Amino acid sequence: MPAPVVGTLPWRPALDQLDLLAAPTADAVRAADAGWAADCFVAPIADDLADTAAFCAAYEVPLEASANCVVVSGRRGETTTLAACLVLATDRADVNKTVRHQLGVRKISFAPMAEATERSAMAYGGITPVGLPSEWPVLVDEAVVDQPWVVVGSGTRGSKLLLPGARLAELTNAHVMLLRQVG
Repeated sequence: MPAPVVGTLPWRPALDQLDLLAAPTADAVRAADAGWAADCFVAPIADDLADTAAFCAAYEVPLEASANCVVVSGRRGETTTLAACLVLATDRADVNKTVRHQLGVRKISFAPMAEATERSAMAYGGITPVGLPSEWPVLVDEAVVDQPWVVVGSGTRGSKLLLPGARLAELTNAHVMLLRQVG
């Protein structure tokens, strides 16, 4: 499959550029079925342009074609649950209501940076749902799944992944839902 045109980046098959991905992301792409992996592309970017607004502006990627992955930490009693939330860059995850309810926790907050990066083995600002620990729920907003192509992190700040939004629903630990804040 030829690489789609999204922004000005030189998208290449991720299987041919595994060195651009964080180790757990590369492992997940390598282990994916052939169809899933064939739909996954990667492009190098400048490390200082990894944050969504700067990335989209510099590489002419529409915000609605870019998704943000945030790691949250929820507690119920002595049990702590880490989870990833994936929403389009135009939206915000409803962490305090929807995510807290979905995870069945009483308290929830964004995970501390050091914990998120250590436990995911990915770089801050590059965390992606592709390759996260299997015990982490990955909550994916339905608007992300509806995108024909969506840009997400690669596990590093030096590249981005491009794949059909529907492929994110196929991740083993994915839960597709209305995750964004509405109204």
